[in-house]
Amino acid sequence: MPTESESPLDRLWQEYGAVFRDFDDLTLARWMAQTLGQVEGRAWRLSHPLIGAYRLAAQLAHDRQIWLKRLATPPAAYGEASCCRAPLLPLLTRDVLEAGLVCQHCSGTSVPFEEIPTHLQGAVRKWAEEYNPVHAVAHWEDDQRKSAKDYDRAFEEAARRAERLLARAGKEIAPKFLDSYPAIVWEDQDECLEVRPEDIPL
Repeated sequence: MPTESESPLDRLWQEYGAVFRDFDDLTLARWMAQTLGQVEGRAWRLSHPLIGAYRLAAQLAHDRQIWLKRLATPPAAYGEASCCRAPLLPLLTRDVLEAGLVCQHCSGTSVPFEEIPTHLQGAVRKWAEEYNPVHAVAHWEDDQRKSAKDYDRAFEEAARRAERLLARAGKEIAPKFLDSYPAIVWEDQDECLEVRPEDIPL
């Protein structure tokens, strides 16, 4: 029975994830290992259906500790995430300076910012520091909104800038991680600024 705190979208994703709950542990482990092989070698949008399906399976697998049971062997290119020992499939988000690269399995920090390859840290830091004040517009207090005179216009401009910055992350920054990781996922939306994946053309 759904709880009051669950949004319609949360309930929909729970429905999507039902198929994986019917998998036994071995089937789930094999499906995930095969899917990791399919995603290898690319930078993926977080909104991509294949990544969405993998994330649903990964969360269930984390709850069942599938990777710790060693029921299937992930592709050799994937190292082990230090946070939960699942195969390392990192997620690049706007919170990278604080949260590092996020684990698709446990949602913890899989790679702290200071452990991101040194040659990428400068570009990632510059991008995140540029993004932070843009995102902050969605969370302005009343006095900040009043001082802007036309908050709606400021919000729209922030959304347009967020679209450009997210597109830059997908086109320029995320692919550079493929020299260090077999695959990476990048966040292609900003719900607070009402930026959707379809607003980010590549």
